[in-house]
Amino acid sequence: MSGPVRLLLADDHPVVRAGLRAVLDTEPDFRVVAEAATAEEAVARAAGGGVDVVLMDLQFGAGMHGSQATAAITAAPDAPRVLILTTYDSDADILAAVEAGAAGYLLKDTPPEELAAAVRTAAAGRSALAPAVAHRLMDRMRTPAQALTKRELEVLRLVGEGLSNAEISKRLFLSQATVKSHLVHIYAKLGVDSRTAAVAAATARRLIRR
Repeated sequence: MSGPVRLLLADDHPVVRAGLRAVLDTEPDFRVVAEAATAEEAVARAAGGGVDVVLMDLQFGAGMHGSQATAAITAAPDAPRVLILTTYDSDADILAAVEAGAAGYLLKDTPPEELAAAVRTAAAGRSALAPAVAHRLMDRMRTPAQALTKRELEVLRLVGEGLSNAEISKRLFLSQATVKSHLVHIYAKLGVDSRTAAVAAATARRLIRR
């Protein structure tokens, strides 16, 4: 890539954006060209061009989620690369981001030099994963029979939010029989026999977040 790596910082906390800008501005080959306080702003700004890498938070309060914004950004032709930078390392968050097309997934406690290296890696078209995130993905690959699928994680997350089977079926456009089937598989994989125990076990293992 010729010229500096042009960055868009997408985070709803001004202090976080200022901190990121301060760190990234020390790198001579980086240039922060825009900031976005909402996921919707990030999608619109990325679509405007002139951005190589988007540093994307996952949680923006109300409105679009970071994974949804990532999918919207990466679906466009000649899209910038999206690097997730978040505090969350649950399986549900990681899988949603990877499936959305994220080029990498970092945690906000990543040291500055590792952040800079990940930005360069993403800009070069390669994947950049925090060691802890890579470890969780490797664990899923090693024990696929025990790993919850993306759909099972979605069902379990909604159970954790207190939704009934009927409400989950409406939210995910599934039949109630399918929701029950997912719960049976979830219980078996987690070694539990109730909704409460399933949520507790999944939270403890960082499969979902509360």
